[in-house]
Amino acid sequence: MISYLSGKVIIKKDSFIILDVQGVGYKVFISERTLDKIPDIGQNSKLFCHLHVRENMLDLYGFSSLEELELFEIMGDISGVGPKAALQIAAIGSLEDFRKAITARDERFFAGVHGIGKKRVQTIILELTGKLEKFDGAQKPPSDEDQEVIDALIALGFPRAKARETLLQIPKNLKTIEERIRSALKTIRG
Repeated sequence: MISYLSGKVIIKKDSFIILDVQGVGYKVFISERTLDKIPDIGQNSKLFCHLHVRENMLDLYGFSSLEELELFEIMGDISGVGPKAALQIAAIGSLEDFRKAITARDERFFAGVHGIGKKRVQTIILELTGKLEKFDGAQKPPSDEDQEVIDALIALGFPRAKARETLLQIPKNLKTIEERIRSALKTIRG
């Protein structure tokens, strides 16, 4: 799982960059918001990443902040929202902007996203209602034990946002990491 890259920008286009990380070039799809924060060609850049695995392709999506990455992963859990749309949606505002828009059911907040119609926007608002209250991009870092559970769930293919959300539902009396992972899997699978 590639979660973070740091290297030299060797190509910079409208929808992606190629980052040279110790001699290996990674093509990373980015939003316009992230593109604005990417330095010029030849300069070093750092990105939080999401590796999207498909049957015949591996795509990397990059973000300038962890909050934007986590919003992207939340969007990826919504049916009918693919990674390209999730990339655009995650870049339209901060976590607080999303909370306000979802609470107010403000469909205009999503107006700038290409390829997302009114019905899809309504689905996004419906599915995000309640999810963003549990999510706090500014929360304190997880403990080492919590991070091990999160890493295990991510390795099993669950998005980071889903892993963090599930972690909040694990009973506090479970002490071993194995017990906590089993409990998390039961919670996720219902």
